[in-house]
Amino acid sequence: MSPLQFGVPGGPELLILLLIFALLVVLPFVLAYWTYKDAEGRGDDNAALWALAVGGLTVTTFFGGFVALAVYIWQRE
Repeated sequence: MSPLQFGVPGGPELLILLLIFALLVVLPFVLAYWTYKDAEGRGDDNAALWALAVGGLTVTTFFGGFVALAVYIWQRE
């Protein structure tokens, strides 16, 4: 029997992979959904555009989404 050279993801490795997955996949949808619901609740006609900007920029340039979210929060009434 030879030992495994690469450990099977279990404890901390699996947790790190799940956190990375949450940051890269789930977070853009959560931010876009929150932006859309907030803009729609405030009567903004461009709610879908704001959600698309925040979600899309979070997917493509991770920090760009946070910049778009900050701009949205700054400009809302």
